[in-house]
Amino acid sequence: MRVLGIETSCDETAASVVALDGVAAPEILSNIVLSQIEEHAAFGGVVPEIAARAHVEALDGIVEAALADSAVSLDEVDAVAATAGPGLVGGLIVGLMTAKAIAAAANKPLIAVNHLEGHALTARLTDGLDFPYLLLLVSGGHTQIVAVRGVGDYQRWATTIDDALGEAFDKTAKMLGLPYPGGPNVEKAAVSGDAGRFVFPRPMKGSAQPDFSFSGLKTAVRQAATAIAPLSDQDVADICASFQAAVADALGDRVARALARFRQEFPHTARPALVVAGGVAANRTIKGTLEALCLEAGFAFVAPPQKLCTDNAAMIAWAGIERLRAGMAGENAADFVPRSRWPLDSVSAPLVGSGRRGAKA
Repeated sequence: MRVLGIETSCDETAASVVALDGVAAPEILSNIVLSQIEEHAAFGGVVPEIAARAHVEALDGIVEAALADSAVSLDEVDAVAATAGPGLVGGLIVGLMTAKAIAAAANKPLIAVNHLEGHALTARLTDGLDFPYLLLLVSGGHTQIVAVRGVGDYQRWATTIDDALGEAFDKTAKMLGLPYPGGPNVEKAAVSGDAGRFVFPRPMKGSAQPDFSFSGLKTAVRQAATAIAPLSDQDVADICASFQAAVADALGDRVARALARFRQEFPHTARPALVVAGGVAANRTIKGTLEALCLEAGFAFVAPPQKLCTDNAAMIAWAGIERLRAGMAGENAADFVPRSRWPLDSVSAPLVGSGRRGAKA
């Protein structure tokens, strides 16, 4: 089984071919990712119109490169999978329409994939993880804890009530004059900083409500920076280190509650595991806190390689394979309309608002 995956939900143009042969481990035959960081750096964040135009210019060549690297022809592909949401609608249109055209021309099935499901299932591609397991998704657009019970069977246990964690990193970096993207640059500055100099709040820590909040922490950073302006390089490093420590502490508290709940709801799971995915999962301080927490709670800690934690098409191709073999590819994917908002768990009530386009989170 070979699936061509296409990902264009934000600022990476990506295509991949993933294969599954019987009971053998799945194999990523190609995984091409073109980042748009340079195009957006001057604006301090992703500009949707620029992102969509960049996808238009690059996607055909990226797909050709993915097929060439995999040594698999389009005739040998069993299906085409594409991110259909959530994300920036301009980029989603480019990727999904391209996938529809390829699938129609080659007479192949088309699978419309939820971007979040790609993240949720990546640990099964990389580590062969069995259901159920717990997922912490921390990225620029999403911060959620999800019980992954099976393909298409997800239950959201927690989400952010304001900013996503990656967004909080980006905004903190911008306030401190650090370049985009914020996450890696905050972490880099924090290496030489004193994490104890500023005592920032730990949002939601100890709260019975299981969700996340980062807007108050972001405000505290701004107030601290304003109070000692102009900032020296050491001031910036100390603020970054203190911010990072607060984030790790708050995340640890939230995740600890989820681990305890998982034990209660899935008591017969032989190997309980916490999967951490999304761009923020690369942060070493956060990763170290969560690894220690899992060790103490008796959970396996699973973090896919960084190139598969950030946006990529291998996870979309793999989600397509998972849906194909579960008989859940969908019969009307050719008519599927891109969705800028598409919760992984459609049952849980949205906490960040809803409107004509659907629930945001």
